[in-house]
Amino acid sequence: MKQIPDRFWEDDEWAEEHYEELVRKYPQKWVAVVHKKVVSVGDSPTKVREEARKKTGVEHIPLTFVERGIVVY
Repeated sequence: MKQIPDRFWEDDEWAEEHYEELVRKYPQKWVAVVHKKVVSVGDSPTKVREEARKKTGVEHIPLTFVERGIVVY
């Protein structure tokens, strides 16, 4: 099993710290963050991760679903 790099956790933390900004820009979307930058946004987590991998060449990419308001699952 491959170890998840520290950069993954740093990017995940960055997304959490900037969540309010992400809500304003990308409500109800999946967001991929690499090197503390949003690199892909969309409705499908699979497509967002694929696009982010193609753009960056990075394998481990944190995704965040940016919820706004009430969401019923």
